[in-house]
Amino acid sequence: MSHYDVAVVGYGPTGVTAANLLGAAGLTVLVVERDAEVYARARAISTDEEVLRVWQSVGLADELVRDMISDCPISFVDHDGRSFFDAAFTPRGHGYPPQLFFHQPVLEATLRQGVKRFPNVDVRLDAECLGISQDSAGVEIRLPGETVRAKYVIAADGGSSPIRTRLGVSFDGRTHEDRWVVIDAEVKREWPGRDRMRFHCDPRRPAVDIPSPHDHHRWEFPALPGEDPEQLAADVWPLLGRYGITDEHVEVLRAVVYSHHVRVAARWRIGRVFLAGDAAHAMPPWIGQGMAAGVRDVANLCWKLAGVISGELADSVLDSYEAERKPHVRATMRRAVFAGRLITERRPAVTRARNALLRRFGGNPWLLRLMTRQSWVPEPRYAQGFFTGGPGTGRKIPQPWVLDSTGARRRLDDLTPGWATLSRHEQPGAITVLPPGSTPRSGCVVDIAGALVAWLAQHKVDAITVRPDGFVHSSRKRKA
Repeated sequence: MSHYDVAVVGYGPTGVTAANLLGAAGLTVLVVERDAEVYARARAISTDEEVLRVWQSVGLADELVRDMISDCPISFVDHDGRSFFDAAFTPRGHGYPPQLFFHQPVLEATLRQGVKRFPNVDVRLDAECLGISQDSAGVEIRLPGETVRAKYVIAADGGSSPIRTRLGVSFDGRTHEDRWVVIDAEVKREWPGRDRMRFHCDPRRPAVDIPSPHDHHRWEFPALPGEDPEQLAADVWPLLGRYGITDEHVEVLRAVVYSHHVRVAARWRIGRVFLAGDAAHAMPPWIGQGMAAGVRDVANLCWKLAGVISGELADSVLDSYEAERKPHVRATMRRAVFAGRLITERRPAVTRARNALLRRFGGNPWLLRLMTRQSWVPEPRYAQGFFTGGPGTGRKIPQPWVLDSTGARRRLDDLTPGWATLSRHEQPGAITVLPPGSTPRSGCVVDIAGALVAWLAQHKVDAITVRPDGFVHSSRKRKA
């Protein structure tokens, strides 16, 4: 029987990110994926700066960003196509644009290519997990014609998750009644505004209109009461024609029907098995966080698994995975639901009032901050979990550009892999954070724009110990 440190079941964005993280940590990893190739249909379409920071940790961010588009204008438009609110997201200091759009098959191919760097990762495509059983020392995974063993299992096997079902874990929440037709197309001829993301807040039929790289574009339309969504998907031209799109503009690649889900698994850890991504939560699509939440899951979990397997951390630390991630997922869901309600409101009187209010006050900085806060990803912060306390603990620090000891310009995370202590003053074993304009020297980084220096001052701390995922584990208060 073959033995592994970790088995990852499912090789979508969550599973392939986990394989990269675990492979880079030097663990022996088995990946089991029932499909033989990357899934051809683009499901996720956007992500954010914090997720790119995760992929940076395995050396793939720059390559992935080259295949993305960013800084795409976002407009909320009325039934006549007139904008009544334009959104712009402010970067949170993670080192990348706040929102990026991608073509999922290309993204997954790049992530899978990254896994090939690690000979310690055994990828089994076109292979199905037929069942698992566990004891106090590990988990047995039944494959066609073979049984293997792993110390732990990450179930990233999708929203229908056979592993979650076999383990008897409930998937609590609800599925929205409306069914949506998603149209993916290849652009043949550009049209005005093709580079802008639009939420068509039309009470007669709301819609979403999304550009993506590699000359792709997406539309999403709800089926109205009495309509057959499958028939709508069979002939999409009347839907696209509402916005002046014809077969001269695009070639329709596929049109599929799906439902929106808002669900969370009752437990994310079942002994030595961990649910991640869609297996742990089904996120509504409105702020593009379904895939991103899964990447955040494994970024939280994989370094803890590596620490436990190496003996550096106690097994009980793994309980902090659900304690940290589940509240953030629920908060993100609430914001996605709010954004969905704003977009899909169908009561004409309410939509007129909404449009007039936002058109009149949409330029107000206070309202812009409120709308962004209520309709975008919550700040990466954990209220409870694997921390020792102190100001700023449980928060993710910004990632500024810094000068290293040689004066080279680098991203902070590239100089602080794993655990790191950052201090405003020199101390043994710590990296000293120098203010802008300082002279580079050994054991120090120069905070070029002062973002991290300002963060430390804001939280009134002199030194912080940062976990491998960038969250503050402990801090030391600034001296009076």
